[in-house]
This record gives sequence, C-alpha cells and structure tokens, in this order.
Amino acid sequence: MSLSQRQLAFPGFRIKRLATVEEKFPRAQKRIQFLLRMSTTSQKHRDFVGEPMGDKSVTSLSGIGEILGKKLEQQGFDKAYVVLGQFLLLKKDSEMFSEWLKDASGANSRQAGSCSQCLREWCDAFL
Repeated sequence: MSLSQRQLAFPGFRIKRLATVEEKFPRAQKRIQFLLRMSTTSQKHRDFVGEPMGDKSVTSLSGIGEILGKKLEQQGFDKAYVVLGQFLLLKKDSEMFSEWLKDASGANSRQAGSCSQCLREWCDAFL
C-alpha cells in the first residue's frame, strides 16, 4: 500500500516517520555492529567473545586448534590471557599480532586473522 493509498484509506491520520534503532537507542549502535560481525564468525569465536576470559586454555581462542595450541604451550603461551597479553603488547595491531602468531606457532593467515579478530572483539567488549 503506497503512501497516497494509506492517506485515502485512513483520512485524517498523519503518517509519521519511524525512528531507526540508532536514533532511538544511540548506545545500542555499537552492540548492533558487534552482533552483525558475529553472524560471520564461528561458534568458537562467539563463545569466546561472549563471556569473560577467566582461565581459559589457549585452544579456546578462535583459530587455535590442538596442534597450534601445543606449539604455543611449549613456548609458555598456555592460557588465552597470556596470548591476550602479547596482543596488548603489540598495541592491538592485528597485522603485527598475526605475523607474531604465524612465527610462534606456524599458523596460517586465516588462523592468525581469526585469532586476532577474536581478541580484538573481546577487548572491545570487555576492556
């Protein structure tokens, strides 16, 4: 039903513009962007980003499986918070962190990018 048809069907009623979610709830915009990014991520990624880190294993990070996890553990990166520390030492620079992770564990670009994105989104949500 077009606007003119609505005006004919409902004479005397004024059609007003509906506010968007961002206009009505400006603080919700960041959360909406976060949720839209989550729709393209793995369940492992969503689980990690969705709650505090606590004492999680390094293998709970997105992109880090058993083999990469063992390589990182051998170098002293046994917990997710230790890897987060490295991410923060590199000033949250995703490119530098990805290069470090490739060198430290032999991760490929996709795995390193997934882990980097996971840590960045966790920082955005909790720091």
